Amino acid sequence: MKINSILILSAFYLLFLGCSSSSDDGPDSPPAIDKSANLLGTGDSANDILSNDTFTKLKIEIAYVTGFRPTPRAIENFVNYLRARTFKQDIELVYTQLPSPDEETLSLEEVAELESENRTAYNEDDTLAIYIYFADAPADDDDEEEGLVTLGAVYRNTSMIIHEATVWSLAAQSIFISITDVETATLEHEFGHLFGLVDLGTVPINDHEDPDAANHCDVQGCLMRAELQFGGPSSKSALAEKSEGIKADCALSGASVLKLLDTKTANGSSMIVPDLDAECILDLQSNGGR
Repeated sequence: MKINSILILSAFYLLFLGCSSSSDDGPDSPPAIDKSANLLGTGDSANDILSNDTFTKLKIEIAYVTGFRPTPRAIENFVNYLRARTFKQDIELVYTQLPSPDEETLSLEEVAELESENRTAYNEDDTLAIYIYFADAPADDDDEEEGLVTLGAVYRNTSMIIHEATVWSLAAQSIFISITDVETATLEHEFGHLFGLVDLGTVPINDHEDPDAANHCDVQGCLMRAELQFGGPSSKSALAEKSEGIKADCALSGASVLKLLDTKTANGSSMIVPDLDAECILDLQSNGGR
């Protein structure tokens, strides 16, 4: 009798374990996150960002290394820029503080790996998610002696890195330029590529792509211009940097940005950071933007 009782209890115990383990995959389990729509090429989501046809809300995850959070004014400028050029009025900001990866420099592959480990915001229902990482380390191929330092880069349809440590270093070189100025210029220029500019997912109405700087504008004074404002044809900003599996469609160089901002300040301009020119705005309007 005792043996039968032990056998019965054992059977119930095994049945309980079976039910418990199977319940992990049951209807109450959280669904797997579909990340595929956020792993496309730069500019592939241009229309989705600009219009409200598919997504009516933007969720921007601002991931930053402790101590390298962007300035509130730069983020305010950035959000105003998005509202001015897109139909997205519902914009949510999510701040994610991260520990330092303890790297002296960061390659684009390492940036992508950090994103896969730390990103929490992905497209869901009517919400389109953007991920911006503010790093405490410069890009691995910077050449400070030659003045070629990378401020930021876009490498996927909803992914961007800002080398915040480099932004700080660049801003410190001028008494007239603030960290906010450099952050704003970098964020707005790089996001212009996520808008699909120039001919990077948003087809130009008129030809205004710089023949010496792919995906950049040839109109003087435009935010998306490469040759004068964000480095010349020989600089990193004018040419896409490629690495295995990851491509930076724009790696924004610092020296020319500082020169531009200094020039506009010296001229007494009330708007230090340049705006998009009429051709770029026309292109955005043709692809669902304002």
